[in-house]
Amino acid sequence: MMLTSFIWLAAALALLAYAIIIYNGLVNLKHAIGKAWSNIDVLLKQRHDELPKLVETCRQHMQFERSALEQVMAARAGSQQAREAGDIRAVGQAESRLRGGLGSIIATVEAYPELKADHSIQQLLGRITGLENAIADRREFYNETVNLNNVRIEQFPDVLIARLFTFRAAELLQFSADETRDVDLHALFSR
Repeated sequence: MMLTSFIWLAAALALLAYAIIIYNGLVNLKHAIGKAWSNIDVLLKQRHDELPKLVETCRQHMQFERSALEQVMAARAGSQQAREAGDIRAVGQAESRLRGGLGSIIATVEAYPELKADHSIQQLLGRITGLENAIADRREFYNETVNLNNVRIEQFPDVLIARLFTFRAAELLQFSADETRDVDLHALFSR
């Protein structure tokens, strides 16, 4: 009788330990998503801090190309508002518009030799390009973390713990069709 009680107690403790391991893993994923988003947010803020410098430097050289500059600044403002609101879908849309505007500025710089030769513009474009690459890496990491979380909360036995403690699926950072399509370099350079 005592042996049976001991076996049941050991089984219950093993089951409790397994549930705790699952719970801790889900908590870890939930916080990893927050950390991944914070990393993206830091890079977006850095880029948004650099953009006015680029736009002002370009504006000094190309007064007649205002539409490209205004498009970038409007997209920057929209992205910043979406980030502050925590709306991941809106951030993805605004960032797509912002990248399109940056493409216009880069094409304009390429079209004007005096701009292309300007050291400050080249330095700012290099900084923006570096930030774009870092943002792309962080986006990929964020989406991978979200996907791992979403799969775990649907798998058995994790789903039992996830439902019990109301873990929720996270939203992937999605991109517009324009951003995922091949870049038409001819169109960019003929603007």
